[in-house]
Amino acid sequence: MSLVGQVDRATSSARGRGRRPGELTRGAGLGLGVGVLWLSLLVLLPIAAIVSTAFDEGLAGFWDAVTDREALAAIQFTVGAAALVTVVNAVVGTLIAWVLVRDRFPGKRILEVVIDIPFALPTIVAGLVLITLYGPSGPFGINLVGTRAGVVLALLFVTLPFVVRSVQPVLIDADREVEQAAASLGASGFTIFRRVILPTVTPAVVSGAALSFARALGEFGSVILISANLIGKTQVSSSYILKMIESQETQSAAAVATLLLVVAVVVLVLLDGVQRRTARRG
Repeated sequence: MSLVGQVDRATSSARGRGRRPGELTRGAGLGLGVGVLWLSLLVLLPIAAIVSTAFDEGLAGFWDAVTDREALAAIQFTVGAAALVTVVNAVVGTLIAWVLVRDRFPGKRILEVVIDIPFALPTIVAGLVLITLYGPSGPFGINLVGTRAGVVLALLFVTLPFVVRSVQPVLIDADREVEQAAASLGASGFTIFRRVILPTVTPAVVSGAALSFARALGEFGSVILISANLIGKTQVSSSYILKMIESQETQSAAAVATLLLVVAVVVLVLLDGVQRRTARRG
């Protein structure tokens, strides 16, 4: 039976049971209700409370809070570092995923486990590990404490798995016969990568990059130690928000948090649009 016939039959069956097309069953409706309630309690209501607090003193108060010299420096540094980390992860994460899928080498299973360590390790522990290795008493003689490079390194550490784990399943499912056919027709390795592999993995890379950016934007635990929280230099937005909360300036903290939320949502929507457009072309 054709797909159209199956759809018509399912529609007729639903009508026969007294439901209109697209109408949810009782179980599906209950599940949807529970899901919406859960998301409302955990996500929507807290976000609404933060946004409401951010505008306690009106738009002028919000603007003054986010354009404060210290706040602006922290926001600019955080967004810039998150963008840099996202670009690096998109390139290096794709390369690591490629090696894990296409190559066999000793220690591959160990590397698979190492990739996921940032997911399981408490971020404050990650910061402690980085200070031990790249602090003033580190074994490499490199001191990154209180430097922007140290903050970027910490963000790279905690966001490493996102692109790798997004791209890996796509590469596993990719049809290698297409690559072999392109190679048999004389296509170079770069041409095969550009015309065959890249269009296939681009949606996954974009998805992983979006998650990486969002995580880097709000990271706190891994950077609080290595950044040394130097105002105007290595202070990240999460540290600034904590400082404002401890100073009882909750409106300023909420304003900066709201601005970061807007930046994250805009970037996620843009990347989602790129992902959908690339997927349609593929």
